[in-house]
Amino acid sequence: MSEPSSENGGGSGTGEVETELSRDMSLFDITFIGVGAMIGAGVFALTGFAAGLAGPALTIAFILNGFVALFTAVSYAELGAAFPEAGGGYLWVKEALVDPNGFYAGWMSWSAHAVACSLYAVTFGVFLTEFVVFGTSLTREFVFFGFLDRLLTEKILATLMVALFAYINYRGAEETGKAGVVVTFIKVVILGVFVAFGILATLNTPNWPSKFLNSPSFAPNGIIGVVGAVGFTYIAFEGYEIIVQSGEEVVNPGENVPKAVFYSLAIVVPIYVLVAFAALGGISPTAELIEQASGVTGTPATVPTWALLGGLGELGIIEAAGQFVPYGVPLLLIAGLTATMSALNATVYSSSRVSFAMGRDRALPELFSAVHEEKRTPHWAILLSAVIIAGMAVTLPIESVAASADIMFILLFVQVNWTVIKMRKTHPDLPRTFEVPYMPWPPLIGIVLQFLLTPFLLSALGMEVGLGPDSHGFIALVTTAIWMGLGILVYYGYSKPKEKEKLEEETPTVATEETPPSDREQRILVPIANPESVEQLMRTAFDLAEDRNAEIEVMSVVTVPQQTPLDEGRKFVSEEREVLDRAIEFSEKERPDVPVSGKIRIGHDVAKAILNTIEQDEADLVLMGWRGRGRRRDYVLGSNVDTVVTDAHCDVLVERIGADGEVGSILVPTAGGPHAEFAAETARAIARVNDAHVRVVYVADPAETDSTDAQSMLDSTTELLEGVDTSTDIIEDERVAEAIVDYTDDYDLTVIGASREGLLQQLVFGAIPETVGQRASGTVIMAKRYLGITSRITHWFRNQRT
Repeated sequence: MSEPSSENGGGSGTGEVETELSRDMSLFDITFIGVGAMIGAGVFALTGFAAGLAGPALTIAFILNGFVALFTAVSYAELGAAFPEAGGGYLWVKEALVDPNGFYAGWMSWSAHAVACSLYAVTFGVFLTEFVVFGTSLTREFVFFGFLDRLLTEKILATLMVALFAYINYRGAEETGKAGVVVTFIKVVILGVFVAFGILATLNTPNWPSKFLNSPSFAPNGIIGVVGAVGFTYIAFEGYEIIVQSGEEVVNPGENVPKAVFYSLAIVVPIYVLVAFAALGGISPTAELIEQASGVTGTPATVPTWALLGGLGELGIIEAAGQFVPYGVPLLLIAGLTATMSALNATVYSSSRVSFAMGRDRALPELFSAVHEEKRTPHWAILLSAVIIAGMAVTLPIESVAASADIMFILLFVQVNWTVIKMRKTHPDLPRTFEVPYMPWPPLIGIVLQFLLTPFLLSALGMEVGLGPDSHGFIALVTTAIWMGLGILVYYGYSKPKEKEKLEEETPTVATEETPPSDREQRILVPIANPESVEQLMRTAFDLAEDRNAEIEVMSVVTVPQQTPLDEGRKFVSEEREVLDRAIEFSEKERPDVPVSGKIRIGHDVAKAILNTIEQDEADLVLMGWRGRGRRRDYVLGSNVDTVVTDAHCDVLVERIGADGEVGSILVPTAGGPHAEFAAETARAIARVNDAHVRVVYVADPAETDSTDAQSMLDSTTELLEGVDTSTDIIEDERVAEAIVDYTDDYDLTVIGASREGLLQQLVFGAIPETVGQRASGTVIMAKRYLGITSRITHWFRNQRT
């Protein structure tokens, strides 16, 4: 999916230069990048708070976190192996889902990683300052030179660390991977020491199981507390997003990326569970700790350890280590520092790679896509991401804003889970070295779990209206809304216009036949490859143009192999010129009142050239011809037709070319829904011009037919055929498709809408329309209305009014 960075725009013969990153990272490197991202500041800052929510069941909460993460991780493993490119989820969503989903996937991913990185930077500043205070005679409220207080020191240290890891990333991915391995190794070793001493202290405590089972129970706050802890700590299990960002720089990514995703989860989940067990069992309440803990009252004999850890918050496991680990406080502070360093390394890396990919796609300015000639790294993307990260770390209330990163990650993961389902249909030939088993259930379960976690996440963060410490959930919602609104401005103000420029470069126009400017409200695009199909397709287009008050644009595509520069296609333009000239001449003869223009494009792929033309010329309807012969079983109608029908952002009609002649009778099978309505509208347009009779039929299994519903469906369809000679009929036949095929023998034309199959339907139009299209004796038009979000909402409201 990576796009070439063209020096010449339209391809003037100087060739194309593709911008890509060198592959020098091993499985070991990217596994530890993922582990470093997951065992970041979260294990230190969030474990105490989460213990206050879940109680001793925190161990179960961490296991559930791994379980929830796994359903999204499998989607990342499949897509990361199939598309090993910088950008990860952004590129996949952009490839599979309609705009602006792709832009927002990148926009949210970039923001989420940048904000998380700012949080890690601030946490590093806090830990390092605390370490200095602990090891020296400084007081907690120190001030140097009259202005350098603790808060300013923390901000300066945060900025310096962002700058350091930006420089490491600038040096190259190999240095990035090595730095991540070093700091992650240090952190894991220290946590291993913490776990070992914590378990030893637990087992040496008399009646230690009572800390877990009788204080007052294993889950004192019930299921709400356990799920709340899962949502609260979910951000700590998102490292697989960072792993796939490195796909373009990994050796053998098809094999190593999926392995790294699963290996990192297999390493991280047990570590979190053991840390929780050691902290809950090893710490002993003391009067000093109870006094230090927020919202905790009682005596050492009555205060449960989970409540104490919750009151201590981000200092929970550090204070626990101070009790049962030799030199525990400085040791855990060192671990916290290395944790934030590895998380900083991973998030600086990933945020710069997302912005690099967006710059390469021109969703962001092209400056982001520049690669340093010597270091082979996206230096401007790294620098600009680092500036944003440092700016947020210094100026913003980062804890509140970081909460919005959780929401953005969840929204991104929902998009990715849906993308892996969609791509099984739209990209059947992907080199899938790993495939999600039992499709589509794992990604669907992942989507449901993401949505279920969100309210618990917001509740745990606080939904009090205002700016206080109990308002982080509320501020997260507001911050997300503001960021998404800013994304709309960037998308429509910059990205979308640049996308049109890019489309022209990918499929340049080399010949046009223009007509005088028209005031028609719509545009119908008619791609034609076979000169013999010109007259039949143009007649249909004329009828539709009169009904829609539309102009017609005829196009043809000159294709060249992927390895051949587009400019070479100019040599073959004359071969496609016959189609264009024939269409223009036919229109001047038959319907001179309808504006018709022509265009020839050069492209590597016919379907992509058609889709680019739809986007660039803002077509409202595309009419395609089909000969009714499928060449491959993995395509329903044909690769180009399938792709256009699936991905076009406009209404689509596919006409199975039959015997050319006048249209006196039209059959319209209906089963209700927007596609059937579109089929009726199409039949109306053709019938009015040709003075044809339309017969609307409803075919259903006799055992399931409800005559009232069937008649209501026929009546609603007849309303759309106002002014046309119409008759209706209810046909009872358990062989729905075969019955329709039998009836087509008596009609010149059959117009049928796409089926309303369920979510998992893997066909283009649906089983019944495609059977009719393939087996009917006469001409068949299959209709599919574009149901973008706006179209769906409009259709829903119309149905409610009805």
